[in-house]
Amino acid sequence: MAQGVVKSYDPNSGNGIVVLDTDKSEVYLQPGSLKDSIFRTLRQGQRINFEVTDIEGVLTISNVKIGQGGY
Repeated sequence: MAQGVVKSYDPNSGNGIVVLDTDKSEVYLQPGSLKDSIFRTLRQGQRINFEVTDIEGVLTISNVKIGQGGY
């Protein structure tokens, strides 16, 4: 699982951008990424855990978990 910080998030569309801790690159948060999380929104600067998936050459985030408990 990767870690990063939320750069931006639009709760209406579910789209966002997260900066990876490892190399400071940006990956896209796609709608539905919070589906299995107890959270329904993210805030700028929030630290999250997630999996990075390559979809047609674009790095996107899936399986978002927040906090040490992996919620």
